[in-house]
Amino acid sequence: MLSGMKILDLSRVLAGPLCTMILGDLGASVLKVERPDGGDETRGWGPPFDDRGESAYYLSVNRNKLSLAADFADRSDVELIRRLAEEADVVVENFRIGTLSRRGLGATDLMARNPRLVWCTISGFDTAPTRPGYDFVVQAESGWMSITGEPDGAPMKHGVALVDVITGKDAAISILAALVARGMTGLGRLVQVSLESSARAALVNVAQNTLVSGAPPKRWGNAHANLVPYQLFDASDRPMVISVGTDGQWLACARTLGLDALASDDALRTNAGRIAARDRIVTAITRRLKERPAAEWVEMLDAAGVPCGVVRTVPEALAQSGASALSGLPPSVEGSTRRAPPRLGEHSQAVRERGWDAFRD
Repeated sequence: MLSGMKILDLSRVLAGPLCTMILGDLGASVLKVERPDGGDETRGWGPPFDDRGESAYYLSVNRNKLSLAADFADRSDVELIRRLAEEADVVVENFRIGTLSRRGLGATDLMARNPRLVWCTISGFDTAPTRPGYDFVVQAESGWMSITGEPDGAPMKHGVALVDVITGKDAAISILAALVARGMTGLGRLVQVSLESSARAALVNVAQNTLVSGAPPKRWGNAHANLVPYQLFDASDRPMVISVGTDGQWLACARTLGLDALASDDALRTNAGRIAARDRIVTAITRRLKERPAAEWVEMLDAAGVPCGVVRTVPEALAQSGASALSGLPPSVEGSTRRAPPRLGEHSQAVRERGWDAFRD
C-alpha cells in the first residue's frame, strides 16, 4: 500500500521505531539511521539476546528496515542525511529540541530543501518539550497509574510500555493523514505528537467519567467502574474473565451459570441496577465459577453469547500467532514482513554508494 514511499527514520527506542515499522509493514522503504557507537539504545536492552547478540526489545520494533550508521558530528555524514532527506517522503525523529537544528538537520532546514517532505516529531511532553520522555514517567503523570492496580494497593504501571505503543500508532496515523493531504496540495507538513498527549487522550471514558461526575476516578483492579459483571474471577483451575456489556448478555450469563434468582430479579435487568448490586452479583458468580474448570465455563458462556475468556500466559497467547523470534509478531495492519531487523550499520556501504536505490537489493 505504501510501496515507493521513502521513510527516513531518525528515531530510536520504541514509539518512533514502532511508527516506522508500521509504515514498513505497509510497504514503505524505511531507512533507520543510527549512531555508529552502539546504535539504537534498545540494542543493549537485554537480556534476552538472540544468538546474534541482538536484544529482544530491539527486534520487536525494527523489521522491514535498512540500517545506516552515521555520525551527526561528521560533515560528510550530515551531507549524506541531507541528500537522503531531499528524496524522502517522510522523516520521523524523536531528538531533544534543537539537537538536529544545531547540525543543520532540523525540520526547517530539510523541509526548505524538500517542500514535499512530511516531518514527524515525537516528543515526551507537549507542555514541557525539553523534558526527556519515558513511558513510565508519562504513565505516572498522565493519571494512568492512579487508576491502575488493586483498590487498596499502590498505583501500578501497565505491563507493556503502552504509552509508547499508542504514541507510535498515533504518529503513524498522523503521517498517513499528512501524506493524503500532500496528495491534494503537493506540499508536506510538520506533524507533532507526544507521549503526554497520546496518553492523556487514551484516558477516553475514564476522563469523561471525571468530567461528567466531577469526582476523581479510583482504582478498580480487575473490575470495571461502569459495568457489572465485568471482571476477573477464579474457576476451579485457573483465572478467567467475564465481560457483560449489555442487558441481554447479563440474562444469558445469569441463566448459563444457573443463577436463577439473579436472572429473575427485575432490579438487575439494567446495568444501573447491577452497579447498585455489585457485591451481591460478584459474590454469587465467584462462588459458582469455582465449581468447574475455566474451559467448561468458557464453552458454555461462548455458546450463550456472553463475552468471556481464560487468562492466558504470554506463551499461550503467542502459540498460534505466527510470531517469530527474529522478526516478532505478525503485522497488526494489513502488511507483510519482508526483512528481518537489521544489524547496526548493516547497509551502510550500500546506502552510501547508492542512496535509496539500496532498497532494490
